[in-house]
Amino acid sequence: MSILRRFKAIDLLRFNNVNLDYLTETYNISFYLSYLARWPDLFCIQESPTGNMMGYIMGKAEGRGKEWHGHVTAITVATEYRRLGLADGLMKLLEKVTDNIYEGWFVDLFVRITNEAAIGMYKKFGYKVHRRVVGYYSSIDNNEEDAFDMRKSMLLDVNGECVNENGENILVKPEDL
Repeated sequence: MSILRRFKAIDLLRFNNVNLDYLTETYNISFYLSYLARWPDLFCIQESPTGNMMGYIMGKAEGRGKEWHGHVTAITVATEYRRLGLADGLMKLLEKVTDNIYEGWFVDLFVRITNEAAIGMYKKFGYKVHRRVVGYYSSIDNNEEDAFDMRKSMLLDVNGECVNENGENILVKPEDL
């Protein structure tokens, strides 16, 4: 049986098996530590019975008024632990904390428009494309890729007013976020 627990600073020294996936955004150590210090209840790992890191989720709370929400900064599961429902459990935890502790209106995340597997998974979890962010991701060779800003309404958003319909057709620039 695996364990879902809060991320600890020492975990930064042992998460390469999870973090080295080409679709996982990676950051510098001070970035991870700032999340750990500010939003420890939104930064959790799934650990195997033998102590291997299976996956993690890192999030934050941000915005004002009806834009107050939980944000998934990163979620990833090690290749050998995929298709076991770990991402679903990690997302539900972040949603529960957003609802019950931060009282957010929605949870959002950004995903590459070419990452069809992730988009399908998020849609299965109840997320909708809110808008398309043109040129959100950049690469070493100066190619840009668009992202979908996907959202899921939380309990406060009973009318679903924080999520656009047909968001694939609503184009925004990264500087307009």
